Amino acid sequence: MAKEPMLKFVTVGRDMPIKRDAEDRKDDFLEIYGEFADEKAKEQASRCSQCGVPYCHTHCPLHNNIPDWLRLTATGRLKEAYEISQATNSFPEICGRICPQDRLCEGNCVIEQSGHGTVTIGSVEKYITDTAWEEGWVELIKPAVEREESVGIIGSGPGGLAAADRLRRAGLKVTVYERSDRAGGLMMYGIPGFKLEKDIVLRRVKQLEDSGVEFVMNCNVGEDISFDAIRGKHDAVLIATGVYKSRDLKGPGSGAAGIVRAIDYLTCSNKLSFGDEVEEYESGELNAAGKKVVVIGGGDTAMDCLRTAIRQGATSVKCLYRRDRANMPGSQRETQNAEEEGVEFVWLSAPKGFAGDPVTGVMVQKMRLGAPDASGRQSPEIIEGADYIEEADLVIKALGFEPEDLPTLWGVEELETTRWGTVMADFKTHATNLEGVYACGDIQRGASLVVWAIRDGREAADAMVEYLDQSAAVAAE
Repeated sequence: MAKEPMLKFVTVGRDMPIKRDAEDRKDDFLEIYGEFADEKAKEQASRCSQCGVPYCHTHCPLHNNIPDWLRLTATGRLKEAYEISQATNSFPEICGRICPQDRLCEGNCVIEQSGHGTVTIGSVEKYITDTAWEEGWVELIKPAVEREESVGIIGSGPGGLAAADRLRRAGLKVTVYERSDRAGGLMMYGIPGFKLEKDIVLRRVKQLEDSGVEFVMNCNVGEDISFDAIRGKHDAVLIATGVYKSRDLKGPGSGAAGIVRAIDYLTCSNKLSFGDEVEEYESGELNAAGKKVVVIGGGDTAMDCLRTAIRQGATSVKCLYRRDRANMPGSQRETQNAEEEGVEFVWLSAPKGFAGDPVTGVMVQKMRLGAPDASGRQSPEIIEGADYIEEADLVIKALGFEPEDLPTLWGVEELETTRWGTVMADFKTHATNLEGVYACGDIQRGASLVVWAIRDGREAADAMVEYLDQSAAVAAE
């Protein structure tokens, strides 16, 4: 039997090896193992113990039937495995790439908990769906019955697209309004291509388009079209805008040139991958090449910025986080990937200001973890007299996202929101206080994971179908 191929490495930016983008995860069977991919997928899938209490299933927000499609994969029945995977997940090939499996399904695998290493669930999920696309098993949506009602969806992120998929399958006319030039939301412009290849997202968008979903691009609700106009045009409306308002930093020098938002930096990088001309990159404002980069934050967005800066050729890349490794919100797998690629993590460090304009450094105050708060998480405390300056030519703020003020932006003050600014909606039906208006994803629950947005979109779509069924029944009386 021939040997399996070794991982290949290339040099990107600095003189350091970085895993080839398509091989970013060591168990992406199709790209790494080539002719051995099917065998490797079966081998991993066969490790599933088919336990009596499938914690992988219960800890997946979509409650995917993971043991079932692992069993089918292990016996070579890939088409059936794909069909079961697709039944509960609108975009399994996307979740297989970007879900933090280490703290969801894989992190709760009983084999992992017994110390024998988890079944690589995400990679198997990715493999069977990629195979389904290659084999032509992924078909256009063909509703059994076409209905007259129409639904408008504001936002084309994972929640909006998942809802569009489900609503179209129910035979409804679906129009998606997107303020950007490409559909996909943060999947398109917020997540780097080395984690989620953009053709994967575009392929799903095209499937929806070819299935009859209409996309209205470069359409900013509140400017190009009013929210009331959308409500008047459709029988039901879904708000799936996501959250894009960046949390900011205060302190001396916070307005200096060279201090940028994570969303701007990542959007620029992703636009470049399409061949777009981005003025801020050409000017150097959003270009890390040859610079000392400091990223502030400890979530997955921070990890994306760190790893993007490495690929752009930064001379050094450091991450400042005010807690320790055990308490950071981002995926441990992502942190490990960043460290392998040359990122230095500066734990228990928080910025209190910035030096220079353009920026030349971050004023750092050292922290320690104090007593736990009400949730049990330890709160960081300042260590007096331990301040220092971390040199930086580019500082990227990756502090998370908050919702925009939609009632004001859209001129619909009657739309109820929470004290955090998210749209107030039922967490089962996703219905808002406005008749026929629903909300899903981050704009309802706050910044969260793609997999949660997909679940919300599917749930909202089902509730909207039920609402329209009831409306039709009343009209027929």
